[in-house]
Amino acid sequence: MTSGWPRTADAVVVGGGTVGAWCAWFLREAGLADVVLVEQRTLGSGASSRAAGMVRAQGGTEAAVRLGLFSRDFYAGQQQRLGIDSGFVAQGYFMPCFSESEVADAQARIAMQRRLGLDVRWVDPDELDDLNPAMARGMTMGGSYAPGDGYVDPPRNVLAYTAALLTSGVRLLERTTFTGLLRDGDRVTGIATTGGEIATARVVLTGGPTLAAVGRVAGVPIPAGGARHQVVVTGAHPDLAPSRLPMVFDVASGIYWRPEEGGVLWGMSNPDEPPGEAAEFDWDYYDKVRGRVAALLPATAGLGLRKAWAATIDFTPDHLPILGPLIADGGPVSGTVVAAAGGHGMMWGPAVSKVAADLTVDGTTDLLDVTDLGLDRFDEHGRSRLAPDPIALPFPEAAS
Repeated sequence: MTSGWPRTADAVVVGGGTVGAWCAWFLREAGLADVVLVEQRTLGSGASSRAAGMVRAQGGTEAAVRLGLFSRDFYAGQQQRLGIDSGFVAQGYFMPCFSESEVADAQARIAMQRRLGLDVRWVDPDELDDLNPAMARGMTMGGSYAPGDGYVDPPRNVLAYTAALLTSGVRLLERTTFTGLLRDGDRVTGIATTGGEIATARVVLTGGPTLAAVGRVAGVPIPAGGARHQVVVTGAHPDLAPSRLPMVFDVASGIYWRPEEGGVLWGMSNPDEPPGEAAEFDWDYYDKVRGRVAALLPATAGLGLRKAWAATIDFTPDHLPILGPLIADGGPVSGTVVAAAGGHGMMWGPAVSKVAADLTVDGTTDLLDVTDLGLDRFDEHGRSRLAPDPIALPFPEAAS
């Protein structure tokens, strides 16, 4: 242990991605004087810098809507609050329907979302076509539309939370690996790292796609996984100008898009692919899916790609966040909070971070009801007792 190493802290956050970083900042904002953030590599070097940046409040459950609304408002207000922002653009977001069952589900979902305060409405097929000039006409049966939903610039988000952490006084320990949780019975007393031990009564465990590994180091199974997700950016085309290209999520096929560099950024996940780290881009799956995009966005049919990448993003078996204490030896470990965004790191990250900070400091939160969002909802096989959020990418149904 070096002489400059923090021997104690009011709270320690493990993980320097969107959830961990913003959580550390919220902990300082809540009044904790000494907050330490431990990151194995460097801030934002994981999924945060490789995300597509989609931000929507059109969730399929009450928890998803509340998390989305808070996060969207947080991004929109960053410049005034922090003097820097994550590049949020309120582009407007459509979820088109292609079957009668999807129409019924969407209209029921809109009623729930409006009850929670979301500005969202049903648009009929003609209006949807009129508001989406780049999209082929006559393809849908209508859909839901939220004008306030939008997107952030992922690298700029990393820059924003780095600046926020540094100016708030959070102590950053990059290139430092979490190696163990220190406990006295059912309460946490600190953490062990490759740089030394830090005594603390409060620990937040994050990690995105690596959260399960963080749990193993802490000695507790956490049913969270990682899966390959792929994103491409096409060449520019006049029909794909931002004014002609609202955001769209084709939920049935797991494809979404938004404007980017005069072209379109679109993403995809293979529902038949098992969990695992993204080692490379799957061109065969891209070739399989791009016909669907071309049918919906005709201008993309003859366009080349400017960029293509694969990233490992996190998921939970029910596509819902994990927010609650670590469970060990049949009960909660006092002073711990596990925080995962369930595959929605940019979308829910600030809200998940705020809830985790609230739970760490006060043991409760006003943002949403977390009663059923803890680790105790999973059985010994990692199966959740909750119905999954229906508005999610087609990730695997099990974490491993």
